[in-house]
Amino acid sequence: MVTPQPRGCTNFKLRQLLRRVSLVYDHAMAECGLKITQYSLLTHVDRLGPITQADLARAMAMDSSTLSRNLKPLQSAGWIAVRAGGDARSNALALTAAGRSKRGEAQALWKKAQLQLNETVGVDDVIALHALIDRMSEALANNTHDNRSAA
Repeated sequence: MVTPQPRGCTNFKLRQLLRRVSLVYDHAMAECGLKITQYSLLTHVDRLGPITQADLARAMAMDSSTLSRNLKPLQSAGWIAVRAGGDARSNALALTAAGRSKRGEAQALWKKAQLQLNETVGVDDVIALHALIDRMSEALANNTHDNRSAA
């Protein structure tokens, strides 16, 4: 008996799915002028802040330079502030009052997009997808150090 093998590139398939899912969220978020990535950043800084940029990058599994690029418009808008960190050499990111207000405005739109996705795809499939993503993320996180040293 032949064991079935995946067909196609996993990275391409995931990126294709991510683009389609992002469109649902970005369409809903457009009403408040945010992209889903910006809402996600506001949410993480709100929940974890004050937080250093390095710790935020780790928490979001993002490259530091990508995070910097994505933070700039949020800082320029006055939604995220850079404040003194735990020691003289570090800075911490924190949500401003305007940022908290913008996140609150966007949260209802996020919920609308989430419910639309659940309805379109099916709640059971969304739950299964979340579980699969969590398992794969954990497996890949446990293997990250091996992959970096081989590069």
